[in-house]
Amino acid sequence: PGDQEAGEMGLAAVPGRQAAFRQGLAAAVRYAKAVGCPRIHLMAGRVPLGTDRAAVAGEMETTFIENLRYAADLLAPEDMMGLVEPINSRITDPHYFLNTPQQAAAILEKVGRPNLKLQLDLFHCQIMDGNLSHNLETYFPLLGHIQIAQVPGRHEPDSPGELNFPYIFELLESLGYTGYVGCEYAPKGDTLEGLGWLRSYWESRGLQCGGTRKAAE
Repeated sequence: PGDQEAGEMGLAAVPGRQAAFRQGLAAAVRYAKAVGCPRIHLMAGRVPLGTDRAAVAGEMETTFIENLRYAADLLAPEDMMGLVEPINSRITDPHYFLNTPQQAAAILEKVGRPNLKLQLDLFHCQIMDGNLSHNLETYFPLLGHIQIAQVPGRHEPDSPGELNFPYIFELLESLGYTGYVGCEYAPKGDTLEGLGWLRSYWESRGLQCGGTRKAAE
């Protein structure tokens, strides 16, 4: 994330911070190897305060592409994947550089590395673009990780909100998604109590807690 006390939120697209990005990436690889995690989120970072987004967009994209190619080449021998995540600029972070799946897909195409993928947080995607079914189908070949939270409260999937998660989970299955679904939400209360939505989902699919199939009677 860079220097968070100084207001940084990632470095990969921030001009002049290439050396710090590479240093942070090397540390992230060490941590990832230690815990057996094959994916690393390469955070784009924020448009500098007091700067017009449109005025610096070209330079930031050039920096982002340069750093992503460097990261891909570093991660490839480790059999690791780099991920880029659009973060909504309407509610969560008005200054974040990467804010739509369309922008992320265009940058990944320019980078042209097979071990770089899209980390699609459906909370951010819904706020910026909506049209989730079409977006999941369109960007499915680029997906490296999915994250979820209800909109607009960013709580459990069964909390009041805009998204129909049983439908979304079935859509992901029908598309052939076999990766993890990260629950990046703020529990409304107790964490374990808040996982009741997952138990209910498993039961609706004929699964026991833990995701194992119930024996046929």
